[in-house]
Amino acid sequence: MSILKFLGFEQIFKNALTGLMMGGGKGGCDFDPKGKSDNEIRKFCYAFMLELSRHIGDNTDVPAGDIGTGGREIGYMFGAYKKYRNEFAGILTGKGGSWGGSFIRPEATGYGLVYYVTEMLKDLDNTDWQGKRVLLSGSGNVAQYAALKIIELGGLVISLSDSTGSLIATDDKGFTTEDIETIAQIKLERKSIKEFKTGGRFDYHEGKRPWTLVSKADIALPSATQNEVSGEEAEALIKAGVRYVAEGSNMGSTQEAIDVFEASRKSITSLDKTEGICFYAPGKAANCGGVAVSGLEMAQNSQRLTWSSEEVDAKLKDIMVTCYKTCWETGKEYAEGGAIPSLVAGANIAGFIKVANAMRDQGEWW
Repeated sequence: MSILKFLGFEQIFKNALTGLMMGGGKGGCDFDPKGKSDNEIRKFCYAFMLELSRHIGDNTDVPAGDIGTGGREIGYMFGAYKKYRNEFAGILTGKGGSWGGSFIRPEATGYGLVYYVTEMLKDLDNTDWQGKRVLLSGSGNVAQYAALKIIELGGLVISLSDSTGSLIATDDKGFTTEDIETIAQIKLERKSIKEFKTGGRFDYHEGKRPWTLVSKADIALPSATQNEVSGEEAEALIKAGVRYVAEGSNMGSTQEAIDVFEASRKSITSLDKTEGICFYAPGKAANCGGVAVSGLEMAQNSQRLTWSSEEVDAKLKDIMVTCYKTCWETGKEYAEGGAIPSLVAGANIAGFIKVANAMRDQGEWW
């Protein structure tokens, strides 16, 4: 319940930052899919939707996948809803492309994370991804697609991880597109990344996260789960030269880690300083691309349209650029004494103000 509560709370303000007309919330179940067959998972999804279908609708609540819920589970639940309600409606996002889904939805969170950091790189240091050494945690959808986009833009992905441990590149090549595709297949088979044949190009570190395993990096993207960066690990990242941290996971950094990142930012009054400074972007802003494309999928369903992948990708980029600018400008407005704006404060304040103003305008809060 604690995970659902913090995710629901974050989702409200994350959705506000997308600029789309969406509220927020979370729900879930205590069914563990590990070790279950496809048929056992299908039976559970049908049983779960028997009750859930009473509470959702295309104009009520539109769930999307999250932890443990991918395209397979969305498909089973959508089929169950259609059977129980005898209607075809856009009541879930992340659907298959041939039955109401949107292009770019599987890639959206990872791509959006990269687009957000692209704006940070350009705005704060007038640079890009070329040659940047990037630490990524996780090896699921978010990490996979973020890695592929980073490679496309010229960055070097030097780590991936899962709950069993981390893979760290030992050469200057990092992960290739083929490596990512192989790891994606391993995860699809619900296996650990330690099954990946390293070919001597990677070291596997059992039970460890990647943050303390390298001596030099430029960017860190926590993309696995909540509280995956501690205060000590944040200090290790800054010591390794990491200048940008952006969360692909929800609340990926502990409060102690955030305090370390923010303290480094507060120590400067000019962007000209390059050493020992780390700019931190919270998940509610940096990873809002996934829910943004869920909103775009809802719009397509409402209009009975399918936009091309190029159209959806362009809309996603616009949303992430606008989100960054909103966080920066709001952070600047509330910065004290000419300090460099905080993207954390900007995201928190901008999201809250939008929600609070809407509640007040609608007479819900006096």
